[in-house]
Amino acid sequence: MAIASYLTFIMKLKIKTTNSKTFWPVVVALIALVILFFLPTGYEGALSYQNADRVKALVLETDESDVHDTGLVRTGDQRCKVRVLDGRFKGTEIDAVNRLNGSLSQDKIFKYGDTAFVVVSYNGDKITTVFMTDLYRLDKEALLAGLFLLLLLLFAKSTGLRAIISFVVTILLMWKVLVPSLLNGYNPIWISLVIVLALSTLTLMLIYGWDWRFLSSVTGSMLGIFVTVILGSIFTKLFSIHGAVMESSESLLYSGYQTLNLTRIFIASIFLGSSGAITDLSVDICSAIYEVVQKKPNISKKEAILSGFSVGRAACGSTTTTLLLAYSGSYIALLMVFMAQGTPVELILNYKYVAAEIVHTIVGSFGLITVAPLTAITSGLFLTGRNIENKFINEKENKNDL
Repeated sequence: MAIASYLTFIMKLKIKTTNSKTFWPVVVALIALVILFFLPTGYEGALSYQNADRVKALVLETDESDVHDTGLVRTGDQRCKVRVLDGRFKGTEIDAVNRLNGSLSQDKIFKYGDTAFVVVSYNGDKITTVFMTDLYRLDKEALLAGLFLLLLLLFAKSTGLRAIISFVVTILLMWKVLVPSLLNGYNPIWISLVIVLALSTLTLMLIYGWDWRFLSSVTGSMLGIFVTVILGSIFTKLFSIHGAVMESSESLLYSGYQTLNLTRIFIASIFLGSSGAITDLSVDICSAIYEVVQKKPNISKKEAILSGFSVGRAACGSTTTTLLLAYSGSYIALLMVFMAQGTPVELILNYKYVAAEIVHTIVGSFGLITVAPLTAITSGLFLTGRNIENKFINEKENKNDL
């Protein structure tokens, strides 16, 4: 039924996208979306929440008599009386436990009127235990995502719709394919590389459709990604960085996955993290050269390539800075600790966590710097000397996007 509904949607979509080169890429993306949505991860039965429901609950009363306050952190058990708001035990009022471990990042104190996310364990029709896990945020997250999608559709219209499809496919591909494959012990570098290349191809296909711009940008971005893979592997080994520097990686080992190669997963995370920026820069340069060729159809390949170099030089500076801020932003608290303790700069730079971020940032920047000239070359070669687009079709597609 779900597949039939999607096919119906696709046929309706064709009315608006007939003669558009992006129609069949959208069809392919929607089919991939449906397949990924129903694709099992293989870990559904391995959850530690078997014979348990994850539901919303309203906090009716709280009791902090067993909570030990040490000033900055709290330990012990907070007792709460809650009313279950959904699931098989909806409407049931029962006592729940909120365990505090003395961690500011993980612990939380509930108060009257809070909506909590709880785990209700049961045996048959009888509730055995209820644990408070966190404040319920899914509704607010859905609201935020909905506002973003609405704004994207209002501003970008059909292009925004294609961006949303690409966004959802990316999430599903990461969760349904990449993560289970890594847990199953597949080579992290190869499986991540295949997924990155597939996502880049899909994204660019949805942007450009089947034309020479797609071929130019996808070739340039893939070459840039290959550079990050090679450099990431080399410098991770030279820096003697172990994959355990990744957050929660040790918890993964203690959960029964001791055979995982965390260092290879770390290398994969380098080009996974930079692939989006690489693809974005590839699109910018390819689109710029395309516009130049449209305005000057008789331009030579050399002139087009040199124009791409000029655009690339201007874009690389801001894009590499963006990559630096994206990586360093998550480590701002660590940098504050270093400064507060008066740690010398050479010790900071030599610290393994900082060294790992240096590899992330600089290797990712290498990918950006190399993708600029590579995309300029591929675009100059593929886009010049041919009748890329008919003017009437261009104008018609531009009207459809408005």
